[in-house]
Amino acid sequence: MFRRRRESEAETDDVIDGTTPEAGESGPDEPAPLVRPQGPWDVDDVPEDGINRVDLGSMFVPVTDGLEVRVDVDQTVGTVVSATVASQQSAMQVMAFAAPRSSGIWTEVRAEIIAGIADGGGEATVIDGAYGPEVVASVPTDVPGQFAPARFLGVDGPRWFLRGLVQGVAAVDPAKDPLVLAAFRHIVISRGEEAMAVRDALPLALPKEAVEQAAAAAAAEQAAAEAQAQARSQPDLSLPERGPEITETR
Repeated sequence: MFRRRRESEAETDDVIDGTTPEAGESGPDEPAPLVRPQGPWDVDDVPEDGINRVDLGSMFVPVTDGLEVRVDVDQTVGTVVSATVASQQSAMQVMAFAAPRSSGIWTEVRAEIIAGIADGGGEATVIDGAYGPEVVASVPTDVPGQFAPARFLGVDGPRWFLRGLVQGVAAVDPAKDPLVLAAFRHIVISRGEEAMAVRDALPLALPKEAVEQAAAAAAAEQAAAEAQAQARSQPDLSLPERGPEITETR
C-alpha cells in the first residue's frame, strides 16, 4: 500500500527545504533526530497495523468505527487543503507541511499560535499531552465576545510537520471523546522527494473513489442536459388540446 523510499532517492535531498548538510551534521542517509515511537507515521516507518486508511496523496487518514473522514476543499481553486476527522461530538482538522530535514518547526509554530490567539483576545496555554506539547486555548468566534475551546496538536516528522486542530468535546476533555485524538496517532505522511519551501502545505488529492463518483455524476448531469437540449430542438408535432365544445340547438 505504501511506497518505500530508496536510499538513492534520499541522496537527491541536499537542498530540499532550504537546508544543506554542513560538516559534522547528519547526512542525507541518516534519519533526522525526531522521535515518534507511537505515530503519527512516516510512510517509511508505518507498521503493518491493518488499519484502513483513506489515500489523500501525501496523507493517509485512518477510517475507524465511530469516525467519518471529510476533505476540506478550497472552492476558489478547487484543491483539497486539509482533512477533517469527526465524531458525533468532536472534530479534528489535520494539515501537513514541509519542514527542514535537520529540525522540527512545532516549537515556533506553537509560539505563533499562542501569540495569534492572544492578539484576538483569546487565551492559550501549553500542556504536556499524548503527543508532547499541546496548545489548549479559548479562541474568538465570529460572534463578538464569544469564545470556543480548541486544542492544537503538533508532531514533527522527517521533513514534514503535522498539525491537528481539535474542536468540540475532545478539545476540553479528550477522555470524554477519545476517538478523534486517537486517530491522529494513525495518520501516515508521504512527504515525497520534491523540493518545497518550509511550511508549504503538502499537496492533497481526493480519494480515487470520490474522483470516480464525481466523474460519473458529472457525466450523468451532462447527458441529462444534452437530452433536454435535444428535446427542445425537436419540432412540436403534438395535436393541440381539445377545447370546450358548444352545442347549438335549433
